[in-house]
Amino acid sequence: MLVFDFHYDLPPERIAQEPLADRAGSRLLHLNRLAGRWDDRAFREFPDLLRPDDLLVLNNTRVFPARLYGHRSGQRIQPLSPGNPAQNFLLGRIEVLLTRQVSSNPNEWECLVRPGRKIGVGEKLYFGSAPGDPATGAAPELEAEVTERGTFGQRLIRFATVSDFFARVERIGHVPLPPYINRDDQAADRDRYQTIYAQPPGSTAGSVAAPTAGLHFTPEILDRIRERGIEIAEITLHVGLGTFQPVRVEKVEDHKLHRECYEVPAHAAQAINRAKAEKRRVVAVGTTTVRTLEYAAERAGEDRVEAGHGEADVFIYPGYRFRIVDALLTNFHLPQSTLLMLVCALGGQESVLAAYRHAVKAGYRFYSYGDCMFVD
Repeated sequence: MLVFDFHYDLPPERIAQEPLADRAGSRLLHLNRLAGRWDDRAFREFPDLLRPDDLLVLNNTRVFPARLYGHRSGQRIQPLSPGNPAQNFLLGRIEVLLTRQVSSNPNEWECLVRPGRKIGVGEKLYFGSAPGDPATGAAPELEAEVTERGTFGQRLIRFATVSDFFARVERIGHVPLPPYINRDDQAADRDRYQTIYAQPPGSTAGSVAAPTAGLHFTPEILDRIRERGIEIAEITLHVGLGTFQPVRVEKVEDHKLHRECYEVPAHAAQAINRAKAEKRRVVAVGTTTVRTLEYAAERAGEDRVEAGHGEADVFIYPGYRFRIVDALLTNFHLPQSTLLMLVCALGGQESVLAAYRHAVKAGYRFYSYGDCMFVD
């Protein structure tokens, strides 16, 4: 199976750069996979598209400000104004996107760095205020050393020990908006690039990208779903590097997905297994929820999920047999991406790509801050 088989043409103006003022104001494309047809709807109709005995499963991960801006060590240029040392500054401004915490003691992280080619093993990185920066005279908030070099800008870095690491990241970090949003993050993104049901991350940092299908929900929409008697369960998958990494192979089967931390609480596992036993639909909100449930079922070795936590790396593409998920609410995804492949696996490749082409012509807004699609 070729990666190019999942291509579609998308004009740049269809990529949403800003969220709607009203979370629930987005459009919804309803794809009936059995009939092979779609309907143009509004997201506010979503509760009415569910069945009273459905189980709706949400990913309650929280996005943390995982993008850090800082400096490399050891390089200076001449003062911009002779005799004014306050205008000296360090060369080598860098961007680091924290993608996965490898260990807490020592505090090691997998990350993506820019500029990728210039940052080598042993290099010291400083975040917040640069050490000795005459403009501020302040010590850095965080210091790190590059300990391992990977491909395509990937690095392993080790932070110097501080007692309040995550508090400092919250203070100096930036919302990790996807690269196709062509603007800097704003204060409003801290709330808007977060689902209303996001939970504190607990022992792990959280996600480096939002589970975007959940961005459309409001308290009122969730109340309407509950009023219809529809059961809701929550699981957690912390979105990691795989979301940002393009597929760089020609054959789908040659791609390897990065691992992402997940947790299925016991009460959620009970609700999911009960729904499957009663032949009720399990409706996943987002591809992250799908990956969590299907990995948990693979770990259990049967058509039920196993409570627990670990690292999921299930790669779902056409031909995959779904054990748990029966329907999916999802945003529109990049061409030739693993997320689009997952949607095609559930909805049928031909039907999904035809629906995408319709969405382009009909003026739907695409990607993280865009509209959504319901496949059932």
